[in-house]
Amino acid sequence: MRDIGLAAFSLFFMQDPSFLAHQKRLQKGRRTSNCQTLFGMKKIPTPNHIRKHLDGISPSHFDDMFAQAVKTFAAEDNLESFRLLGGHTLIALDGTEYFSSYKVHCDNCSHRNLKNKKTQYFHTFLSATIVSPGNRHVLPLPPEFMVPQDGHNKQDSEPMAAKRWLEKHGSQYVDLKPIYLGDDLYSKHPMCTAIRAAGGNFILTCKPDSHKTLFEYLQGVDLPEYIRTVREGKKTVFHRYTWRCDIPIRDGGDAAKVNFMQLEIINEKDEVTYRTSFVTDLPVNQENVVEMVSCGRTRWKIENESFNVLKNNGYNLEHNFGHGQETLAAVLVVLNLLAFAFHSVCDFLEEAWKLAREVLNTRRAFFEQFRVATFYFIFPTWEKFMHALVHPP
Repeated sequence: MRDIGLAAFSLFFMQDPSFLAHQKRLQKGRRTSNCQTLFGMKKIPTPNHIRKHLDGISPSHFDDMFAQAVKTFAAEDNLESFRLLGGHTLIALDGTEYFSSYKVHCDNCSHRNLKNKKTQYFHTFLSATIVSPGNRHVLPLPPEFMVPQDGHNKQDSEPMAAKRWLEKHGSQYVDLKPIYLGDDLYSKHPMCTAIRAAGGNFILTCKPDSHKTLFEYLQGVDLPEYIRTVREGKKTVFHRYTWRCDIPIRDGGDAAKVNFMQLEIINEKDEVTYRTSFVTDLPVNQENVVEMVSCGRTRWKIENESFNVLKNNGYNLEHNFGHGQETLAAVLVVLNLLAFAFHSVCDFLEEAWKLAREVLNTRRAFFEQFRVATFYFIFPTWEKFMHALVHPP
């Protein structure tokens, strides 16, 4: 099983859907291959053998490896570049789809009935990702998969998956002093209480249409205000911040009390061109409102720096590497996310890796050279492999 796991992981680490079959061909007529020297496999299993043995394994089997990646990342104070608001770490929560089909499906598939009377089967997962306003890197944490739940008539949902994630992993990451970020779907009383119960804080997007009670408390009240003048190229705009503390997030005597903050961007004609608002359980005042709003707006990084990279920049998240009848699709996604996490750690910690990334300039060029080099040469160590990328033999 060790070789099977390593073989599947190597596929994603090298960002090549055909890597395993390719390395199998390389082994012919040779005593060794890069699968053995770089990934430590004793034998190279076939893709069908890998799919057969991974189907049925719980995706949570790999959860501790994400925690180890975070621990390794934080060992040399690299996590400090992600900390803000007095030592907090931002963890963005969001769901994404990674498989859909009209024919292929399993018991773990969700489904939607379309207007054309066809049934579409699909898989989604909740992603938890460490992000930072001033950092292009992100660090994924264990995912939580949305699958039909025992005892529920309805299909699984993103909020339910988020609550399960907090119950499973919240205590494990509490030392990060996490502030959880989420869109308007999350800024509800149950989610706020679940985050607090898991030892975290929150900054969550809230919209007027879905928070009528909260916005009623803002009507006819002179809110504290702070205005910044910002140059955008040749234009000048004004960022107007307003806030109000200790208001209920919904009706009811047991409603969670939250602090509200809003950003409006106003052009030179005094027109509001952008507006966004958040609720948080952290104190809000003139000294921290700019940073607080900046943290809330960082939620988009899970889409741009995580989902977009995973789907469009080499990780092929939506590619069907294998669906299986039980958990294969989910396990392969976990291994793909692990590869992404390990790449992020290498970007900070491994000098040879960092130099090769710098010389080859783009992510695409870097991994293209990965594949080209391993086609022609066998490398005894990762260090010599990275050296060869910088100084081609």
